[in-house]
Amino acid sequence: MPTTDLYGQGIPLAALTDGPDIPKAIADLAGGVIPKLALPYASASVRGATLIGDRAPRAGMITWLQDVKRLDLYDGGQWVAISTGVSLWTTISLASGFAHNGNNNGTLQYRLLNISGEDSIQFRGAVARASWPTTPEGNYVLNSTALPAAVRPQTLRTVTVPCSDASSDRIALKLDVQTNGFLNVFGTGAKVKPPWISLNGTIVSL
Repeated sequence: MPTTDLYGQGIPLAALTDGPDIPKAIADLAGGVIPKLALPYASASVRGATLIGDRAPRAGMITWLQDVKRLDLYDGGQWVAISTGVSLWTTISLASGFAHNGNNNGTLQYRLLNISGEDSIQFRGAVARASWPTTPEGNYVLNSTALPAAVRPQTLRTVTVPCSDASSDRIALKLDVQTNGFLNVFGTGAKVKPPWISLNGTIVSL
């Protein structure tokens, strides 16, 4: 009768006493090994359409999603992200009036993170503003081009970001990371004209 592997993984191995059935032996071996590998799929939807029926995911199965560069683990009830690929920093195109490297904090950039199985967006750098209108608007959009759909939050994310206390009665502004991919800062005004606004270290859940 078939035996199993020596690593305690329950992978069936044909024995010399078994009847000759090479195709079955190969199929049993493949069926035992493949679910324990990191399986690449083009996307979560492709994975879902493939792993059904007798190929349904098993607890401990790991997959790699090529579109989002993410390693997922099936915990027995759902897929949980356990890693992202090398997520490079991407420079944000700024709206008119703003420049990069405010307060020498570097270029304003973002990258995709995964924290405890949840996708997030992280920012670094700061914007500078050499001059403001005499009476500024109460809010300004920082980016000229919307962030890609893959790094836009599902709902509005509101956080506090620091700004210069020079030419400003405030040392922090409100930042809305909007579902349409735009970064909107609130709190500017006649007495709030900071020469820089920093997003360094800001992280929001997607």
